[in-house]
Amino acid sequence: MVARRVLVLEDSLIIAMEAEDILRAVGVETIDICNSVEQANEAIQADSYDFALLDVNLGEVMSFDFARRLVAAEIRFGFVSGYSDTLDFPEDLQNRPLLVKPFDEDAMRDFLRRLFPSEA
Repeated sequence: MVARRVLVLEDSLIIAMEAEDILRAVGVETIDICNSVEQANEAIQADSYDFALLDVNLGEVMSFDFARRLVAAEIRFGFVSGYSDTLDFPEDLQNRPLLVKPFDEDAMRDFLRRLFPSEA
């Protein structure tokens, strides 16, 4: 899987920067970091993305509504969370790949295999 452009929706700058470093290590060319749903909405209107990484809990808001927007736009995505499973997520989003924090390069590669199963 060669993803050229990835959107990272993460409200913690440190975690976003770590994700960016790991994504570059696995071969992603361009990573756009957004720290709010509003910023992420603007990004998907302006550019196309191979996939998105969504932090579940963005402080005062959860990323589930934005995730549904990605479904409608046919942009692949997965969640990043400190939660270890998706059982507490809305039912329509429980089957999405989950990358559990903290993560490393191996966990990212496994996550990408789940996100792009036909290309593994």
